[in-house]
Amino acid sequence: MNSGTSEFIQLMKHPVKFRMFLLSKLPSAFFAGVRVREADEKRCLVTVPFKWFSQNPFRSTYFACLSMAAEMSTGALAMAHLYKRKPPVSMLVVKVESEYFKKATDRTSFVCEDGDLFRKAIEESIAAGEARTVKARSVGTNKEGEIVAEFFITWSFKAKSSL
Repeated sequence: MNSGTSEFIQLMKHPVKFRMFLLSKLPSAFFAGVRVREADEKRCLVTVPFKWFSQNPFRSTYFACLSMAAEMSTGALAMAHLYKRKPPVSMLVVKVESEYFKKATDRTSFVCEDGDLFRKAIEESIAAGEARTVKARSVGTNKEGEIVAEFFITWSFKAKSSL
């Protein structure tokens, strides 16, 4: 684990600081109510509520809001492993795949447990000097524990050159 990982995880857990980050960098996620509920170096749980701002005309959570929460559950893990990393490493979403199983009519919780995959890809990218990708899985469930949606978000990592 990189020394900045635990520091970033603590920032994510600080409700005011992380909400200010969302408001300044991801205002749509802020207003939709996307929140990091749990995080460590291996796993991240993010929720999105069903409310006026996140709904679609069919009385369920709009797919884009579900996608924001799924992406954040993967991206927050990746950012934790990149925080204050030397040399710095860039990250970019290169592909999003999703499948929907039930209407999201309440709070949906997305869990990604691919922290080790991110750490390994980042370390390989730095060692090889080439881009590496991770296809991260995020599963969204409702309060009954039923799977609402499953996302696969592919991230690319590349160490930045020192020039």
